[in-house]
Amino acid sequence: MQKLLQLQALLDKTRKVDFLGPLALRLYLAPIFILAGMNKLSHVEDVASWFEWLGFPAPTLMVYLAGLTELLGGIALLFGLAVRWFAIPLMFTMIVAAATAHWENGWHVLPETQLTVPWEWKVEKITEANIRKEKAVEILKQHGNYDWLTEHGSITILKNGIEFAATYFIMLLVLFFIGAGKYASLDYWIARKFKTV
Repeated sequence: MQKLLQLQALLDKTRKVDFLGPLALRLYLAPIFILAGMNKLSHVEDVASWFEWLGFPAPTLMVYLAGLTELLGGIALLFGLAVRWFAIPLMFTMIVAAATAHWENGWHVLPETQLTVPWEWKVEKITEANIRKEKAVEILKQHGNYDWLTEHGSITILKNGIEFAATYFIMLLVLFFIGAGKYASLDYWIARKFKTV
């Protein structure tokens, strides 16, 4: 029992660097949202056409709302500023993306030949994507420089399910509850100045 208590005490000492968890989440998510926002705002007409096809009302306005949410939210995550507040519209954006652009494709983003989760509801799309992948590989081997094309990674067909949107939502949910973290965030230093830490 004494050894177990010592191990727990040793484990507890890692809490001195517990700011690394939220920092890692923020640094992982920030460029994803910044680039997604910049892409939407740089191609408003194209994205608005896609949003209209998805059935969004006022698609151009929605592009600006989504693009600005992602861009400003990503910048806020990067600097650790108002992280809990920005997590809310970013989570909402992920829910909308999952429900409108990805839901019909099921869970997986890639057409996994072996399911990594038991709740995939579009197994037939995995089968169809893999059939198309095999055909693409066959065509590329016959008419392209397949070895060069696959030198840095294999060919795949994107299934485009909700997996990434759901994962980002969960990461944002964690940040919503724990905040930006100590030391490496503006939230921490602002709160410390006003004595709320």
